[in-house]
Amino acid sequence: MVTSLLSTDDLTQARALLEATGLQFETPYDDLVGIFEAGRLVAVGARQGRTLKMLAVAPSHQGGTLLDEVVTELVGRGYQEGVDSFFVFTSPALAPNFETLNFNLLAASGKTALLEYGDGLKRYLARYTRLIRPGNNGAIVANCNPFTLGHRYLVEQAAAAVDQLFLFVVREERSLFPFGTRLRMVQDGTADLANVTVVDTSWYAVSSITFPTYFLKDGDPGGAIQMELDLLLFAQRIAPHFQVRTRFVGSEPLCGTTAAYNEAMHRILPPLGVEVREIERKNVDQRPISASRVREMLLRGELDGIAELVPVSTLDFLLSSEGIKIWDKGGAR
Repeated sequence: MVTSLLSTDDLTQARALLEATGLQFETPYDDLVGIFEAGRLVAVGARQGRTLKMLAVAPSHQGGTLLDEVVTELVGRGYQEGVDSFFVFTSPALAPNFETLNFNLLAASGKTALLEYGDGLKRYLARYTRLIRPGNNGAIVANCNPFTLGHRYLVEQAAAAVDQLFLFVVREERSLFPFGTRLRMVQDGTADLANVTVVDTSWYAVSSITFPTYFLKDGDPGGAIQMELDLLLFAQRIAPHFQVRTRFVGSEPLCGTTAAYNEAMHRILPPLGVEVREIERKNVDQRPISASRVREMLLRGELDGIAELVPVSTLDFLLSSEGIKIWDKGGAR
């Protein structure tokens, strides 16, 4: 029987079992469950949002149904919270174990594989099939927190070089401006560009699932592996569906994590059939235009200078009552 692990003894046993199988006890989590046999914990697993983690079965009990029971319990609890697809990271050697539990392999690189439970990726791709036109298609993946003239310049350059440009807006809610307002700023700021199609990334590009280091910005040692998985997923699953041949990216003189991501793009994408074209960042006052620069000026109350950094549509939103309620709370991220 699968049960919640709550007591100090439960947590101690969970930590010991994980360490015995080469894993670490990781907080935070939304659910932590396990299976006991004669008072001894023999299986454990946790869920944090859409991610299943800390999945382990005692060596003496492997090969049975315990992993399946733990996963089924965690998925059921996630469904009750409104989660409709789940992800797990494991070693490529263990990926087949999860595939027998109806997980689908999304990408694998080196020592890590990413799998999904549910048909989330299939549903995501199908949602945009009707928007795809054959031809020389390109893509940009951007957070746009907020949408700036730097983003606009990159989009203009890319759109001029392709038949159809897909502008993927990062859906993850870890930015100052919520996804809905970022998406609207991008749509308003590119409405005059006929061959630009704005879509969202869902959980499949630069998300807390595929690339959490992007949102940490602190040199996470696992970042290189996450970058590879994110880019492999893009090249092998997303780009073919959208018929994308080129991914455009702005040069990155400011953020080390994003600069490393750009370098990884140049290394990983071309061998998989996706050209990478890096465009020099647009400057104002001999400084690169960046969303972080705009956020800093907002929080300092330097509103007059922002007009030089963002499109009129973005400026109108930032100075609206809705926009002010967002950035006037302080703490740009």
